[in-house]
Amino acid sequence: MAEQLANRLREERLRHNLTQAQLAERVEVSRKTINTVENGVFIPSTLLALRLARALGTTVEQLFQLPDAS
Repeated sequence: MAEQLANRLREERLRHNLTQAQLAERVEVSRKTINTVENGVFIPSTLLALRLARALGTTVEQLFQLPDAS
């Protein structure tokens, strides 16, 4: 079974009025990386998750959640 990770990255990024490119520059990754994380294609490393949370003034737990078990 493939692991899933819910995220609020897009919502938080938009709340801060940032484009994907602007957020990518702040955390030193490509815009495509931000796009794939937002769309659930790529699960970020711990380091990237921490950088994203810091850049958006929130916690990793606020950005990323495991889906509820059925």
